[in-house]
Amino acid sequence: QVQLVESGGGLVQAGGSLRLSCAASGLTFSNYGMGWFRQAPGKEREFVAVVTWIGSGTSYADSVKGRFTISRDNAKNTVYLQMNSLKPEDTAVYYCAADYRGTATYYSGYDYWGQGTQVTVSS
Repeated sequence: QVQLVESGGGLVQAGGSLRLSCAASGLTFSNYGMGWFRQAPGKEREFVAVVTWIGSGTSYADSVKGRFTISRDNAKNTVYLQMNSLKPEDTAVYYCAADYRGTATYYSGYDYWGQGTQVTVSS
């Protein structure tokens, strides 16, 4: 059974930092591109970042470029999202997702999803 478990969310002031983690089990982690998405109340789930399943290439949404960094540790079956210079508009539930041998930047491209972790940025 595949499980993706996010952690590291919380409440932070604008300008602060958080590091999200997503621990994967039940799959061959190195075969999956890993993405982060977020969903704010009343809005659609949107792409944040993805790291490729081979070579660790990355891609980011324009809204987070230069502030967020995605990385993966295949030995720990974990993907991270380092979030710096946080803004109130970054407030959302953050989800990690796994895409078999892919690096999709859209919701429907992913095979497995975590349950999400809340990030709240106060002004």
